[in-house]
Amino acid sequence: MDLSASAWDNRYINNDIGWDLGVVSPPLKAYFDQLENKELKILIPGGGNSYESEYLYKQGFNNVYVVDLSKTALDNLNNRIPELPKNQLLNSDFFEVNDTFDLIIEQTFFCAISPELRVKYAFKIKELLKSKGKLVGIMFDVPLNKDRPPFGGNKDEYIALFSTHFKIDILEKCYNSYKNRQGRELFIKLLKE
Repeated sequence: MDLSASAWDNRYINNDIGWDLGVVSPPLKAYFDQLENKELKILIPGGGNSYESEYLYKQGFNNVYVVDLSKTALDNLNNRIPELPKNQLLNSDFFEVNDTFDLIIEQTFFCAISPELRVKYAFKIKELLKSKGKLVGIMFDVPLNKDRPPFGGNKDEYIALFSTHFKIDILEKCYNSYKNRQGRELFIKLLKE
């Protein structure tokens, strides 16, 4: 299982990105549409082509940061929205980001990292969030693969993982998932206290 930067970059170069919806995920769009504070500093880990960051930026959220191992993915995003400041496109490992954010958006990154890194992910999210910050996003609620991404999970696993670090505000089945993901996703909203 090769999860190196070059392996991810090759997947984008070869358009081997079956997880990529090509649009902002409907549950996240619904969440974004109710946000009022355009000054929020937002991070999207493993953002890839990041239609979520594009949508947010075009809605006036100017402090959107995307971190991804794939330079090609970030170049794709830059080509679509060249006005997004280059210093907000972080070609780096998520676990090496050293900043703080009001909001972190989870959209297919958690299922792409090795399950062995999930505890480290929870600690890193907590470290990156400001006080009262939020992790909001989508998690798969199906087993999926054991030897390659995407790796699945379930509600009980997520409660066990996150409840020691965050207040779980929402962890429920998505009612508005993209058509090929219906019944397979959970919407999460976790608060750092």
